[in-house]
Amino acid sequence: MNIDRMEFISWMERIIERFDLMTAHINDLEKKRGTVDGEELLDNQDILQMLKISSRSLQRYRSSGRLPYYTISGKIYYKLSDVHQFIRDSFTARIPIRCDNK
Repeated sequence: MNIDRMEFISWMERIIERFDLMTAHINDLEKKRGTVDGEELLDNQDILQMLKISSRSLQRYRSSGRLPYYTISGKIYYKLSDVHQFIRDSFTARIPIRCDNK
């Protein structure tokens, strides 16, 4: 089978368009997969790695109500905004110590 240059280029352009459509579709699915109301969801493993804490500490934060969580099909998830708020709330303001030499 002999294909001329123009026909080859035409086929390649159509293939590239299909790849672009598939890539866009995959990206959309990835965004929707781990989100609720457009907000990213994190599981226990994500939180443990992000905060560098033990699973027991994470359980304690959940039990005390300091870190809101959601259960979907028996699995625990956290909204990214809730995790950021938890981090902000966990910071303690540093009070500078003045040393007056009087």
